[in-house]
Amino acid sequence: MIETIEFVLGCISNTASYLRLWALSLAHSQLALVFIDMSLKMAWNMRGENSSIWFITLVSFIIWFPFMAVTMTVLMQMDVLECFLHTLRLHWVEF
Repeated sequence: MIETIEFVLGCISNTASYLRLWALSLAHSQLALVFIDMSLKMAWNMRGENSSIWFITLVSFIIWFPFMAVTMTVLMQMDVLECFLHTLRLHWVEF
């Protein structure tokens, strides 16, 4: 009886832990979409009298490098957090 309770609690704990990692992975992909939508697509969708293809290309080129720097920084921090949580989880289970 005690082994059954321990097994069920272990299954619930492991499932919750992996769901936490899955949620972090989903947040990772959604942040990438937000970065694309809020920076590059705004430059690509510029309309107006003074907007020419050269101007849009220039703005896209200027925005691209800060966009890549911020995106890579945030996403790499999230990946490091994901690895840390997974390692922490494995240490908890093994302890």
